[in-house]
Amino acid sequence: RVVALDAGAEEVAQVRATAYAMAEAGELAEGGSVLAVRGDARALPFPSGSFDRVVAAEVLEHIPDDQRAIGELARVLKPGGVLAVTVPRFGPEALNWLLSREYHDVPGGHVRIYRRGQLAARLRLGGLRPVERHHAHGLHSPYWWLKCLVGVGRDDHPLVQAYHRLLVKDIVEGPRWTRAADRLLSPVWGKSLVVYAVKLA
Repeated sequence: RVVALDAGAEEVAQVRATAYAMAEAGELAEGGSVLAVRGDARALPFPSGSFDRVVAAEVLEHIPDDQRAIGELARVLKPGGVLAVTVPRFGPEALNWLLSREYHDVPGGHVRIYRRGQLAARLRLGGLRPVERHHAHGLHSPYWWLKCLVGVGRDDHPLVQAYHRLLVKDIVEGPRWTRAADRLLSPVWGKSLVVYAVKLA
C-alpha cells in the first residue's frame, strides 16, 4: 500500500491518474493500493507511526524549515522504519547555481545546497540514524548544466530536446548502455545524494 503526498493539486491529480492507469493495466500487486493526497511536509496529515518506509525524493531543498519537515518524516515512521531521502548533490548543484540564477531563484525553487555531513546531522536531530548513502542520476547532471547554459525555460532548444529524449529512453526502456553510463557517472557527478536512515525506537 502506497501513499503519495505533494503540496501541489496538479501533481496529486497526475499521481492519481497514473495510479488509476496502473490499476487498469494490472500493474499493481494483488491487494495493493495507491492513495494520493495533498498536504504540507511540515505538518503531515497522518498519525504517528503510520509507515514502514518513507521516501522524500528531492523535497527538502525546497523547504525553508527543513528540520521541521524531517521531524514530521520521522514522526510518521514506525520505530525501526526506514527513510530514504534524496537531495541535489553539492558539486553539481553548486555549478547549476553558478551557471544560472533562474535555476533556483524562483518561487518554490531550491533554497539551499546540502553537504553530506549537514544532511546527516539534520537527520540525527530528527531522531533518525543514517545507515547508508550513495549518489544517483549521473546522466541528469549534464542535462541541467545544459539547461542552465541555454536558459532554464528553453525546453525548445535542440540540444535540450535531444538530451531530454535520451533521459526518457533511459527511464522508460533502460537500455544497457545508458544504465552502464549512469552507473559509471553517478559516483563522479551524480545529481542526487541518497541517504537511508532508520528511525530510532
